[in-house]
Amino acid sequence: MLFVLLIVSILLAGCGQGEAPAKSAAAPLKVALVLDQPGLGDGGFNDSAHSGLTRAKENFSDKLEISTVTPKDLESREEELKKLVQNKTDLVIAMGYYYADILPQVAAEYPDIKFVLIDNDLPDLKAEGNLTSLTFKDQEGAFLAGAALKSRTGKIGFVGGVEVPAVKNFEAGYTAGAKHINPGIEIFSSYAATGVEGFNSPEKGKALALAQIKDGADVIFHAAGATGFGVFEAAAEKKILAIGVDIDQTFVVPEAEREYILTSIIKGVDIAVYDVISLRLDNKLMGGYITLGVKDGVETYAENEINKELLAEIKPRLDGIKAQIIDGAITVPEFTK
Repeated sequence: MLFVLLIVSILLAGCGQGEAPAKSAAAPLKVALVLDQPGLGDGGFNDSAHSGLTRAKENFSDKLEISTVTPKDLESREEELKKLVQNKTDLVIAMGYYYADILPQVAAEYPDIKFVLIDNDLPDLKAEGNLTSLTFKDQEGAFLAGAALKSRTGKIGFVGGVEVPAVKNFEAGYTAGAKHINPGIEIFSSYAATGVEGFNSPEKGKALALAQIKDGADVIFHAAGATGFGVFEAAAEKKILAIGVDIDQTFVVPEAEREYILTSIIKGVDIAVYDVISLRLDNKLMGGYITLGVKDGVETYAENEINKELLAEIKPRLDGIKAQIIDGAITVPEFTK
């Protein structure tokens, strides 16, 4: 896969260098996936990560022993991580922004265990270390949302869960993409909360979306975890278009809401989780940084049998823009603090 080749070419310093010996068939590699809030059932980020884990187990079978953990709150993160490492876990994959402060501390205490933080940057990582930061160019995927191409009012909306870097990058790319199509477009932006509950508040998501619709928005993109279910409900209720995130969310909402989902900005979290596990099995996972975007095949827009008519008139334009991102003719701005 392109993702594996990218990591091998950039981050690997030779098979087994600085590594413990590979696990034998009699001793499966212990892999733990530590989820972000609200855990499984979010219809996006966490479910995608878990899909990558289960696919790895299906493909590698008895070479793996897997587990999934969702800390009950932020205060229990360190406790749950230490339980895993004390249980001789070989690879810990932590999902999201809320592990950025604690994971480096735990990794420093347990240098023989590999740790990967997915979807948040970390400072001063070394290739020879045991900690890897894997992030996505979410702004590139969001640039392809197509909202401005479908809006009739010239007003569109964005609903974020919490103002963390990944979500702000989605917003930055969505804004830039819309203005690339229509420089005069009006964009409303709202966030559900300042804490982790912002990713699990469907009622708040619906209220924010209804407020934007009242102001004239006729397409709304969410990057808000389970809060986005409320955005979809509002869109269907008011018969406007919504855009999902992380996975093709057309198939995680009630059937009556599906026709109002223009597309979803797919983020290959499942691919990332799977390939990190594959590299660790081969003793080729090194520390440092991995950043993936449209060119790597992990950021794109969703197409399916339900939304194909909605996309039909704008697909050629979106595909042309996507090609320009890949060849470097368009550089999508990321969020800057």
